[in-house]
Amino acid sequence: MAPTIPCSHLIVTVVSLLTIISITTSLPTTQSDDPLLKILHTSLTQLNTTISTATHLHRRINEQKQQAELEDCLQLLDLSRDRVLSSVRAITKSAHTDARTWLSAVMTNYDTCLDGLNGYVKLSMESRLKSLMKSTSVSLALLASSDDDDDVITQVVEFPSWISKRDRKLLEARTPKDVKANVVVAKDGSGKFKTVQEAVNSVPDNGKTRYVIYVKKGVYKETVRLEKKKKNVMIVGDGMDATVITGSLNFVDGTTTFNSATLAAVGDGLILQDLKIENTAGAKKHQAVALRVGADRSVINRCNIEGYQDTLYTHSLRQFYRDSTISGTVDFIFGNAAVVFQNCKLVARRPLDNQQNLVTAQGRIDPNQNTGTSIQNCQIVPSNDLKLAKGAIKSYLGRPWKEYSRTVFMQSYRFTY
Repeated sequence: MAPTIPCSHLIVTVVSLLTIISITTSLPTTQSDDPLLKILHTSLTQLNTTISTATHLHRRINEQKQQAELEDCLQLLDLSRDRVLSSVRAITKSAHTDARTWLSAVMTNYDTCLDGLNGYVKLSMESRLKSLMKSTSVSLALLASSDDDDDVITQVVEFPSWISKRDRKLLEARTPKDVKANVVVAKDGSGKFKTVQEAVNSVPDNGKTRYVIYVKKGVYKETVRLEKKKKNVMIVGDGMDATVITGSLNFVDGTTTFNSATLAAVGDGLILQDLKIENTAGAKKHQAVALRVGADRSVINRCNIEGYQDTLYTHSLRQFYRDSTISGTVDFIFGNAAVVFQNCKLVARRPLDNQQNLVTAQGRIDPNQNTGTSIQNCQIVPSNDLKLAKGAIKSYLGRPWKEYSRTVFMQSYRFTY
């Protein structure tokens, strides 16, 4: 009997095959005959052209909202270029799972960019972005046919395999004294810095070893950004209700959903521990993100993430949440990461009277992306104000935000309310 190939590993349509032929035959000569590498080299050329187009549009556009949309897009395109280059290197080393993870993020970046654009700017960018998405989809199909690790979101028993022994010790530390900090943040001046962002700015770029920022108890009203070069950063506080990072950026007041996060991180190897991160904009301000993560191999441990609509944006790449509390109303855990929640409490709050609660909104857009949301050994509970509504507010575990959305609840308990 001939060997069988799982359906998830097939390039399922003639269209995909024709696309591969079309792309590879139109390419300039490269050193490799590998069709996947040829497609990626072409994607890089297309991507650079798209970045130039977006940069030119940003210079010409005077409308503030469209400028903000393009700034988000330019950041996403820049991140995508890095991931495509990393994928090329990974493929030459046969590290197909890494390449598939990174190209899954690239696809998500393009989709986020396209979703965030409107009007003339969208018309100017749409065809280029869709072309990039098409070639990335073909790359993912080729990788899926050679990658046995399709279901990355259900393979965690305790810690993901990519967490090092040294980092596991940090995650098991019960007090900040058990974690040797590189710098200390304190509002009262007893540390090296008074704000979290100042401490983040001091982190050496592209660090190979763990860099620990200890933030003493207090309320820090600021937006925090860990950009792509701030790698292997750990931010640890005095407890999930003692060290508070708070903000209130929101869609209604003119900030894009992508940029509304109180804390946003795209530097790989992120660890957040014993912190509260909140967006206090409130339900009437609609999309208002507390935490956005697009950092590969990131861990959020013993944190309280609080908001209303779009509280936690698990945007992309590999993420792990443990012993944390996430509170919100509409789509309060959303995105397209390969993300696992373990031993967490998911708290549905009272939304506006014309709204309903949705715990998850997963955004997988391609059948060969190795992404999804896995919720294991968690509790889904109502807040006190939702309990008082006595069934007047409908609450759901989730909705399929995109065409190939996938979310798994396992070994978890949902309180009726």
